Parts: sequence; C-alpha cells; structure tokens
Amino acid sequence: MNQTEIINIFTKKTLGLTFVLSAAALAFAQEKVGISGSVVSKNNQPVPYASVTFSNKANKQFSDATLTDEKGQYKLDLAPGAYDITIEAIDYQKSVVNKQITAAGNIGALSIDPEKSATNLKTGDIQGVVITAQATKPYKVELDKRTYDPSQDIVSKGGNLQDVLSNVPSVSVDTDGTVSMRGSSNVKFLINGKPSALLGIDDGANALQSIPADQIEKIEVITNPSSKFEASGTAGILNIILKKNKKTGFNGSVTGTLGYLPQTNLNTNLSWRKGNFSWFLNGGGGYRESKNTNRSDDYFSNAIAASDFTERHQNSVTNSKNNNYNASAGVVYDISPKTSLNASGTVRTFDSENDGNIDYSYFYLSNPSSSSNRRTLGTNNNLAFQGDFGIDHKFDDKGQNLSVSLSLQSNRSFNDTNIDETRNGIFSLKDIVNQNTKNKTLIGKADYELPIGEYSKLEAGYRIDINSNDYSNDVQESTALNPTLSFLRPYTYDATYKETFNAFYLQFKSKIGKISYQLGLRDEISNIDINYANLSPKDKAIITTKNYNNLFPSVYLSYEFAKDNQLLLNYARRIDRPRSFFMIPNPNYSDNQNIFDGNIDLNPSYVDSYEFGYSISKKKFTINPTLYFRHQTDDTKMLVYNKLAEDENGSLIIPRRIESHTKPINLGSDDRYGLDLNFNWDATSWLKFLGNVDLFGYNTKGSTLYDTFDKNGNPIQAVADFNGSGFSTRARLTTTFKVDKTFNFQIQGFYRGGQKTAYQDRKDMYAINFGASKTIWDGNGTISFNIQDIFNTRAMQATTYTANSIRDSYMQWQPRQFALSLTYRFKQGNEKVEQPKRKKDINSNATGDDQQGGPM
Repeated sequence: MNQTEIINIFTKKTLGLTFVLSAAALAFAQEKVGISGSVVSKNNQPVPYASVTFSNKANKQFSDATLTDEKGQYKLDLAPGAYDITIEAIDYQKSVVNKQITAAGNIGALSIDPEKSATNLKTGDIQGVVITAQATKPYKVELDKRTYDPSQDIVSKGGNLQDVLSNVPSVSVDTDGTVSMRGSSNVKFLINGKPSALLGIDDGANALQSIPADQIEKIEVITNPSSKFEASGTAGILNIILKKNKKTGFNGSVTGTLGYLPQTNLNTNLSWRKGNFSWFLNGGGGYRESKNTNRSDDYFSNAIAASDFTERHQNSVTNSKNNNYNASAGVVYDISPKTSLNASGTVRTFDSENDGNIDYSYFYLSNPSSSSNRRTLGTNNNLAFQGDFGIDHKFDDKGQNLSVSLSLQSNRSFNDTNIDETRNGIFSLKDIVNQNTKNKTLIGKADYELPIGEYSKLEAGYRIDINSNDYSNDVQESTALNPTLSFLRPYTYDATYKETFNAFYLQFKSKIGKISYQLGLRDEISNIDINYANLSPKDKAIITTKNYNNLFPSVYLSYEFAKDNQLLLNYARRIDRPRSFFMIPNPNYSDNQNIFDGNIDLNPSYVDSYEFGYSISKKKFTINPTLYFRHQTDDTKMLVYNKLAEDENGSLIIPRRIESHTKPINLGSDDRYGLDLNFNWDATSWLKFLGNVDLFGYNTKGSTLYDTFDKNGNPIQAVADFNGSGFSTRARLTTTFKVDKTFNFQIQGFYRGGQKTAYQDRKDMYAINFGASKTIWDGNGTISFNIQDIFNTRAMQATTYTANSIRDSYMQWQPRQFALSLTYRFKQGNEKVEQPKRKKDINSNATGDDQQGGPM
C-alpha cells in the first residue's frame, strides 16, 4: 500500500468519524423547556451583561449558564428540576437563590446588590489596563492587540480562515491570498500562540483555505507586538485562536456547507468536561473548486532582430479542485488546583489538482505574428502533523505562574507538474517538474510571571525554535529539436535550509496614578545554514551560514482618563526574516518565460514601529483611532527584469528567447505612516455598523543596477528605480440589519486605493459581499447564506516598468461565489462564564495561548 492510499484511507475515516461523532452527539439531547427572566439592581434598574448560572442539584450535566443582554434580560433552555442560581456582575455582590423549574415561562426578576465599595473602586490595577467593548460587540481593544470575534460575521459563515481574515479590521487579503496589515504583507501567523503545522510550509493561500471558519473562536490582531512575542513579522502578528469549549458535560456543534464555485464542507467541534479531566475534538473536511485568471501584456522597446518580440500577450486560466481534511484532539488534566497537564495533536491533509491553460501571442519586429499554447496539469499533496505538550503551575494565588511547553511539527508537500506547449499548433516543448519539500520543527518555551506589590509584575521567558526544510526539485524537458526528455540541470537541485533561534525576554510593568507602563527587551540569536547544489556543470555547490544577534526593545504607555477611555503610546522593533524558499536559488520553474529566482544573499529587514492611539468604549459604540509610523531598512523588494535565455553552459539559446525573471533583493528603505481607524456603532436595536479605515502614506527609496541586454543583444546594466511616494486608502464597512430575534443579514463593502512608484503603478480595487443568517430549532441551529464579491470586481491590476519593457497585468484569484451552511449545536452542563473582578493584564495571553505560556 503506497503513501497516497494510506492518506486517502485516513482522510475518509476522518470524515466518517466526524459523521459518527456528530450523530452520536445528538443522542445526548435532553428534553428542555424555555425559560426567561431578568436581573435587576436594588432600585429595580436592569443590570446588563450579568452572568446567570443555573446549577442543577440532582445532575450537574443539566446545568447551564448565560449572560443578560443590554436590557438585563435573558433566555435559556433547561431541563425541569431544582436549581441553585448564581448571579454575578462587575461592581455587584454575588447572589445565590434557589428555584424549582417545572415548565416553560418567565421566572421573574432576580435581584443583585451593588458592591459596598463600588463607589471607591480603584481603576488602576496594572492587571486591568484593558479597554474592553461589551461582550456582544465583534471586537475589543486592548493595550497591545485587538481581538476580533468572527461569530457575528455572517458574510464568512461556512467559509475558511481566508474568508474570515477578509473581514477583520486592519487586515486586508489580496486576490492571490496574500494577507497584509496597514499595507505590508510581512505578517506573522500563529495558531493558539504558536507557529503551526496547520499553516503548512511557507504560509500560503492553500493553508488559509484549509482551516474552517466555524473552528475559529477569535483572531488577535497585534499590530505592534511587545518583547514577549517573537520578533518576526514587521507588519505584526495574527494569532488564530481555535475553539475549545469551556462547558461541563458533553457539548459541541456540527456545520455543513454547500456552495458555488462548487464547495462542500462538513466540520464538527466536540468537547467533554467533568471534574479534573476534559477533552476536545475538532475535525472535518471538504471539497472546493477555484478559478484563477491571469493576464499580462508585455511591450518591448529593444527589438532589432527579426525574431525579437515587440509585444507578448499572455492569457491564463487555472482551474483547481481541492480536498482538505483536518482533525485536532486534546486533553487537559488538573493534577491539583494549581497544576495542570495538557496534550494535543493535529493532523491535516490537503490535496489539489490544477488544470492551467495559457495562451501566448507574439508580435515580432518583421516576422509574422505567432502564438503558442501551454497546458499545465499539476497535483499537490500535503500532509502535516503536530503534537503539543505542556504543564502549567501556579505557585500561589497572587499570580506567580510558570508555564513550560513543547511543540513537535512535521509537514511534507509533493508537487508534480506536467507542461505541454505547442507553437502555431505544432509541438514545441514538454516539461515535467517534481518538487518535494519536507519540514520539521521543534519549539520549546518557558514563561514565568512574578507579581511585585499591588500594581507591578515581572515577566521572563526563554524560547528555542529549530526549523529544517529539505527541498528536492527535478525538471525534465524535451523540445521539437531534442525530443528526448532530459534534465534541465540549473533547475534540478537539492537544498537544505535549517534555522535555529534562541530567544530570551524580560518585561516589567507597573502603574503610577493614571499612567501605566510596560518596558521590555528581547534578545534573539539566529543561526541559518543553507546547502544548495544543482546539476549545472558551471555552478558550484553553495554552503552558507548566516548568524545574527539582535535586541528588540518595546515600550508601552497608557493614560486612563476614565474606565474604557484611554490614550495609548507604544514603540517596538521588529525583524523581517526572508522566507526560506526566497533564499534557495532557482526555486521555481513552472514557465520557461516567467521564472522566479531565489537570492541566497538575502538578509533580514528591520522595522522601528511607533503608534499613538485613543480608545473609548461606550454602551452603543467603540472607536479606536491610531496614528502610526513605521520605518523599514534593507527592505525586501521584488526585482522584475528581462534577460536572454541561456543553455546550461551559459551560452545564448539561438534563436533568441526573452525570459522574464523575478528576484527578491534588499534595497533602500520604506516608510509607512497613517491613521488606522476602527469603530463599532450600534445605531439602533436593528442596525449595527463595524468599520475600518486605513489612510496611509508611503515613501519608498531605493534603486539598483541589474544585468539585462540592449537592442543588439549585448549585455548591459540598467537601473531599477523603486523610488516613489504617495497616499493610499483601504476601507471596509460591514452593516448588520436585525430583522427580528432570529434573522439578520449583512452587507459589506471593501475598497483598496492604488499605489504608485517609478517602478510600478498598482490600480485601486473594490468588492461588495452579502450574508444572511437565521436561527432555527429553538436556538440550536443556524442557517446561513452568503455571496462573495457580488459584482465580480475583486481583481488586482498593475503596470510595471523595466529598462526594456512595460507590463500591464491583471489577476483575479477567485470569481464571485456563494455558499449555504447549516449549523446544529448541542450542549449539556454549565458554562463557566467568567466575570472578572478586575481587568486583565495588559499583555495577558490567558485566552490566547492554550498552554497559558504567552505567545513568545
């Protein structure tokens, strides 16, 4: 039995397990009655957002909990029986009453008294420098991050992580799946506070599409991370928190989706908690088709020979069929009230078939025009495993904690491509490309927290990352002149990329009056080894070692005018490490006219980032404007240039053929500055707005010489000018209409302004999406419908200028599509609704890292 068969059997059984577990879970449903009530204060005023916990005296698995709405009212389904009802709310005393639930109906008002010291509460606990929107709002603002809750995002229901990210404030997703923040695509992705095998090798759109939206609990947008976080990602960090149910008993949900372009998905989230032991299981899979349209028109200015191009036009359409399956399981065991162990495992598979058709049209100086057709058939098979282990220990109840964790990850990707090209209807060439990549990663870390006095805390930690990528690339080609398949030696290679990072951090935070501050310093020691060799007789094997030792300081300041009303000022230094395949020479050969070249001499880029913001959160609105400035040195830019095709010995191919090359280089600087404005407004009981506007300026500096050719085909050097400045805009507005208590719909608009430098002029882009959602089955089910890109306008267009050509390009990664999804929820037991008596730590990751160790 070969590996592919094993994977197919595994994925089928995974999906079957999803069906079985989901069906079995329905058997746990109990006959319940719908009750309602309210929570009021001593003077009979409603108490909004109070937690109400119903503990069944006879059977704890029938217990449940809820939060009151903004009017102090709640609704809940309970099994009949005797209950202890606990009511808790900020600034109120805890209250416990007993009631017998016998039938459906209103059980009346539950009263709660204010805290005796409520009028004299201290607002300055440093562990509470957090600006938090109400629980019903889609995002909240904290000192060093924003947290986005996708549960209210109707537009992405039944979709995937890429769809969710398209709706997150301060985040933008391009048509090719590239994610950017404030105009920069150097974003670091984490899953539950750590790099993850779920995101594959060299993060890409396929990985984002393989994580279902319904498995995402929230997304932390960290635009200026503190020293506690790893320093990678100059644009910031996106921490994806996956769901883990906190309710006792057996709970879960199952979601199915149908859509067009054809897609089907079935996913489930299950959990069970009892006593000191709990487990969770998330899993499922799906099928999805996609369509990528790409056009480019090249106009050459250096033609002299009759065979030279004056124009080259390319039209490409690639249709893909993707299957993905994933399963995550974990257990947590509380050894004692102060010590717990946790272990979890994840497996993900992704398989795709790609059918690409490229038509070329050529116009020559004096020869008749000609055409060619390139048919590309490709397959991709990706398999990833991850195991996580951790221990959390509380030394006391004052906040002295230690967390230690270990993560082991493995990922391998097989890519096979067959290319057949005809010119004027006659066989021209055939390419067979086999690309295999294997990755192994070890991440170990330890985090320690020590409270000092009433308002201060010291944090320290260590982390080690060992990451190894093995690349194997074979390219065979036959042509009309040489019909025997033979290796293209410069593009047939083996390479190993290994990086080891050791990191230490120290942070101190405290408070003086209304001013809170946090000072941190991180030291990262980096070692990179690259071993590369191809079959070309003129190329020698390359063995390179790079070492870096960098300090990354961070400073956070805040001034609290009043509760949920603060000024924020911060600074952080970050690093942009080149992606591994950027540093492998000749890593991509899928088109003999458009070639991506790696650059083994590529170095990290560094960013100094400053932010000054204000945030206020009231009952009906939250607004958070932030001014930012980011200065980047040794910026990584993509150099596009033309050269004459050479054979493996370095001699020009006759007749001449022009190749377009793309190569990453370090060059000059890049400054970004602007206003990032996020807001949430509940205009009425039936109309809500969530918006993000990013007004930013850019000033790019840098120019370089590169090798190309003149009209006579002689080698020359030309200048690539990247200098440019200007102003651009990104904006998103989501409008939610509440028709009644069970039916909502959303309209979302997105706009991205153009950008222009001497090198490239990128056009603006906009899109409009629609979503609708209705609750059914007494609140246990939800049916949703959405349309992405209603007017089919989401496409990227640009004009690129080189020394001897102008290129106009157009790319649409995915056309208009729609999806219909159905979710069923089942639950037992009591949810632990936590109403903190004081605000959270300014850099708390208690909800961000499953191992409670901080996202180091």
